[in-house]
Amino acid sequence: MKKKSILRAVLTAVLSLVATIATAHDFEVDGIYYNDNCDGTVSVTYKGSSYNEYTNEYTGDVTIPSSVTYSGTTYSVTSIGDKAFGECSGLTSVSIPNSVTSIGNYAFAFCSGLTSVTIPNSVTSIGKGDFKGCSGLTSVTIPNSVTSIGDKAFEDCSGLISVTIPNSVTSILGNAFAGCSGLESIVVESGNSKYDSRDNCNAIIETATNTLLAGCKNTTIPNSVTSIGYRAFRGCSGLTSVTIPNSVSSIGDSAFSGCSGLTSVTIPNSVSSIGDFAFSGCSGLTSVTIPNSVTSIGNDAFYSCSGLTSITIGNSVSSIGNFVFEDCSGLKSIVVESGNSKYDSRDNCNAIIETATNTLLAGCKNTTIPNSVTSIGYGAFNGCSGLTSASIPNSVTYIGEYAFWDCSSLKKAIVKAITPPYIASKSFNNYDLKLIVPAISKEEYKSANIWSSFTNYADAEIMITALGLEKNNASIKSGETIQLTATATPADATFADVFLWTSGNEDVATVDGNGVVTAIADGTATITASTVDGSNITAACVVSVGAGAVEGVDTAAARIYTADGNIIIAAAEDGEAAVYDFTGHLIKSVPVASGNSTAVPVTPGYYIVKTGTKTQSVVVK
Repeated sequence: MKKKSILRAVLTAVLSLVATIATAHDFEVDGIYYNDNCDGTVSVTYKGSSYNEYTNEYTGDVTIPSSVTYSGTTYSVTSIGDKAFGECSGLTSVSIPNSVTSIGNYAFAFCSGLTSVTIPNSVTSIGKGDFKGCSGLTSVTIPNSVTSIGDKAFEDCSGLISVTIPNSVTSILGNAFAGCSGLESIVVESGNSKYDSRDNCNAIIETATNTLLAGCKNTTIPNSVTSIGYRAFRGCSGLTSVTIPNSVSSIGDSAFSGCSGLTSVTIPNSVSSIGDFAFSGCSGLTSVTIPNSVTSIGNDAFYSCSGLTSITIGNSVSSIGNFVFEDCSGLKSIVVESGNSKYDSRDNCNAIIETATNTLLAGCKNTTIPNSVTSIGYGAFNGCSGLTSASIPNSVTYIGEYAFWDCSSLKKAIVKAITPPYIASKSFNNYDLKLIVPAISKEEYKSANIWSSFTNYADAEIMITALGLEKNNASIKSGETIQLTATATPADATFADVFLWTSGNEDVATVDGNGVVTAIADGTATITASTVDGSNITAACVVSVGAGAVEGVDTAAARIYTADGNIIIAAAEDGEAAVYDFTGHLIKSVPVASGNSTAVPVTPGYYIVKTGTKTQSVVVK
């Protein structure tokens, strides 16, 4: 019997606990829900165990009483709890009694139908996000009792037209009025020791720091302001133009973010820094000139400025963040002014390149990546929806994360490197685009990390039909270098600027991937440029190394040609002719006489002939 009593008591306690968890409010009177503060006072709260468990538990006009009686006990209503009326879109007005001294965070957030609220003189603080998203509010009077306005307190109140800050307020946190797109008038009452609206500027300025904290579409920035604060004009879509005075030295993070109506902004020479997301979402901006005073531009500073067509970076900029021009789909021109010691736009490339590292940091739909660039940086073309094709030169060895991410119109990429560059796992998110790589390396690409994910490998669109070198023989001394240049026909062939360079005798001379020949020791080496597009065309130059090397070619010295499997040498003077194979090794020497033609029988192949001061390559078929 005793065990049954204990079990019954435990079961009753568990059921009581479950009921408490399921119903967070303590009681309800006349359609208003309360929590007992256990001190003779109650807080207004939401119905149920969470603020969004029920929909629109508060609708229409709500008058909160100063006291409430429940089960024979009378309580004083002293506070409104966190999210008490949150997301009650059917709520139209609220009357708050003088007994209430505090309003919790997000108390009326997203009450989109709320058009009127009376805040009594007893309230000392407006909490974080209290009226966020109350798009129906047109005006609000903040009483002289209020000393602090929390972060996001009136954020995104798009219908709010005017606001007056009393002289009692000593703390306004960031975002308090961000996104109030309809706001026309902001006034700080005279006598406020912390904030002001000097010169009828229609803004809130922190007096001691001269920082503009909140503005609206009618704001005129006074010449005494030194900085534009965090999200000061964020979401002010009615702002069409702004003149920033010469007193301003910094533009804060997200200062003009989402000002979609902004078509013109003048950044003065006094500004030294532009913060993260400073002008993000300013879709109406068409051009921006960054003055020479600016030294740093933050991450995503012009993110999603879809109307932006041109930007000029001053020569003092020494720090540029990531994703600066992400989603700037209309951007056509990017210019770094000459004289910048950190960045450049070499070869009119329409991009920002970090000079010391040859890293392309930011590009646009008209960017031509120069052959000197070795890396494509983090997010360089991220969100560049206007980019339809990309040609990545042979010099590039590294492609960073998000380099071509979300380039929705990118249908073709030509990667010219013979050795597959390193590519980060999130460089592209379109693996079915047409990918054109050197034919001689295609299989290597297909098996390389990340490159193997691409599914649409294609051949060169325009093949090389002929290839020549500017010289077919050269003489240098050991330790010296020469530059060989190959020219492909047609000039617009897909791989007209990429060749495989090889030396037939690396003990004599070596050649790098750009055709630079370095002499190693005395002798002869044949340097060959080969096409990489699958056309299998070559051109060669015989390089003689040593003190006795031939200095130039005398075309009048002899005539050399082929016929019937022979090399024919028509000498202009008596002497000796030397025939070398493709690798530069001597095959045979034959005497030649002035006025006579000498036939040298050879097997089909590629040969180099030297006679007197003449060196010539021939092909015997």
